Amino acid sequence: MRAAPFQSLPQRADFLRAAAHGRKAAREGFVVQILLTMPGAPVRLGLTASRKVGNAVIRNRARRRLRALAREELRHRSVSGADIVLIARKGTATAEFSSLRADFRAVLDAAFPPAAADAR
Repeated sequence: MRAAPFQSLPQRADFLRAAAHGRKAAREGFVVQILLTMPGAPVRLGLTASRKVGNAVIRNRARRRLRALAREELRHRSVSGADIVLIARKGTATAEFSSLRADFRAVLDAAFPPAAADAR
């Protein structure tokens, strides 16, 4: 298994900082909080699934899907210096992965505009 293109967000204080000072975007399958940190710093990812999402099996499935989504999308982008928190919603575990991917891409495009758009 390859290394993830991100580090984990280890402490509750990091999650709270992203919630208080970061940009937020709510989608059908998840909520994203993105806090820009120092340029060049690694991307750190935090995953949350409350009991509202479902029982432990469903919550773990939702977190695994969000982790896979982030790994897949962040691997192909040159993103650095951000703390990203993904919060699962009720439908995360059962939603079409392509739908989750499209939503996450839209959020990343808004937060980190592609290099081609910057050159214009």
